[in-house]
Amino acid sequence: MDGTVLVADDDRTIRTVLTQALTRAGCKVHATSSLTTLMRWVGEGKGDVVITDVAMPDGNGLEMLPKISLDRPDMPVIVISAQNTIMTAIKAAEAEAFDYLPKPFDLPDLMKRTARALDRKGAPRAAPASRTASDERDDLPLVGRTPVMQALYRLVARVMNTDLPVLIWGESGTGKSLIGRAIHDFSDRRSLPFVTVTGAELQDLEGPARVLARVRGGTLLIDEIADIDKEVQARIARMMDAPGEYAPRFLAASQSDLAAAMKAGTLRRDLYYRLSGATLHVPALRDRVEDIDLLAAHFLEKAEGTGTTGPRHLSEGASKVFANYPWPGNVRQLEHAMRQLALTSRAAEISQAEAEQVLGAQPSPEPLSTQANTERLGQSVERHLRRYFDQHGAVLPPPGLYAQILREVEAPLIEIALGATSGNQAKCADLLGINRNTLRKKITDLDIEVTRGRKMM
Repeated sequence: MDGTVLVADDDRTIRTVLTQALTRAGCKVHATSSLTTLMRWVGEGKGDVVITDVAMPDGNGLEMLPKISLDRPDMPVIVISAQNTIMTAIKAAEAEAFDYLPKPFDLPDLMKRTARALDRKGAPRAAPASRTASDERDDLPLVGRTPVMQALYRLVARVMNTDLPVLIWGESGTGKSLIGRAIHDFSDRRSLPFVTVTGAELQDLEGPARVLARVRGGTLLIDEIADIDKEVQARIARMMDAPGEYAPRFLAASQSDLAAAMKAGTLRRDLYYRLSGATLHVPALRDRVEDIDLLAAHFLEKAEGTGTTGPRHLSEGASKVFANYPWPGNVRQLEHAMRQLALTSRAAEISQAEAEQVLGAQPSPEPLSTQANTERLGQSVERHLRRYFDQHGAVLPPPGLYAQILREVEAPLIEIALGATSGNQAKCADLLGINRNTLRKKITDLDIEVTRGRKMM
C-alpha cells in the first residue's frame, strides 16, 4: 500500500496496532485520540484516507463526515465503531462513508478495505444527505455485532433510498417488521405513510385500491406473502404493475424462504420476480449467539427506563444458560424473558438459577426439521453460503471469502475437538489427523481460548 492514513481513535491499543500494521504495509500514519486534531490535519491537506471511531472524547466521528466531504471531497473515510446498531450503519451510509466496520474488527479485513480506499483516492464523493432531529431513532432494538447482522445492516443501508421492491424473510420473532419499518423511516419516503397489510385486506376486488389510497406513495409491507391465496397473489402482481399516480415502495415479509416457496408452488413465480429486487434474510437468534448478551443488556436497560425496575445485568452463569438455549421465539422471546427477569430478579445481577427458572417456564422448543437432522455437512455448508451471498444482494461479498470461511470452520472444529479430548492436545491432534505443532500454531493463530479470530476491541 502507498499513501498516508489518518487514524482517530480514543483507544491507545487500537491506535498502536493500526499504526504498526499500516506502517509495515508501506503507509505513512498519523494517529490521534482527538477529532479536533484529525480535522486540523484534514484542513491542512494531510492524508489520503481517514480511519475514525464514532464515539470520541471531543465529539462524534460520523458528524465530522459532512465537513470532511466539503473540505476534501476526494478523501475516503472508513468508520469503525463499537455502537453495533443498524443506526450506525445507516448513518455511515447516509454520510457517504467509504466503508463501515463494527468493533471488534478483523485486522486483515480492515487492511484490505484500507487498500481499496487508497486505490480509490481522488474519486469525489457525493454530498451527504441532510438529516433532521426527527430522523434520529437510536432506540431501534436492531443491535448485533456478528458478521451476519452487520452484513444485513449494510444491505439495508444500501437499499434504503432505492425504489427496489424488497423481500424480507426469517423466522417468527427475528425482527422482520422492524427491518421493514427501518427501511421506511430512514428513506426519502419517511414523511409518507407506512402501511402493513395481510392477504385478508386484499381478498375482494376493491382491496388493492383501498390499500393504495391508504399508503399514498409511502411504503407498503405485505405480511406473510407466501401464505396468501394464489388468486390474491395475482391481484397483488397486477397492483404492482399499475399502482396508479402515487406508486408506493413495495416490501414483502415471510417466515418462509420465498425462493423455496416459489419452487414449491405456494408463491407465484411472476409475483416472486416482481418482489425480489433485493432479498434480506433476518437470521435466527440461535445463528448469532454472540449477540445474545448485547440484546439482553439492551432489553434490561429498556426495562429500567420504564421506572418499574432498577438496573440489572446478567451473571456469567446466566449468560451461559442463555447462550445454550435454542430460542425458538427468537429476539421477541428473549425480550419477554428479559422483561420478566427485570421485574422478578432479587438483585442487580441476574443469577444462573433465575435464568434457568425463567427458561423453564418457556414452551418446549420444537425439534429441528428432519431435513436439518439428515442433511450432509456439505449440504448444510452450501445452504449457509448461499444465504450469505443472498444477504449481499446484487453485490459481491467483501474479498477474502476463502480465508474467512476457513477461519470460521477451523475455530469451532478445533474447539469442539479440544473439548471432546478434555484439552489433551496430543489426542486432539490425533483426532483431527494433523501434526501436534500444527495444532498448537492454529490454537495461537485463531486465539481459540479467547476469540474465534484476530479481533480488536
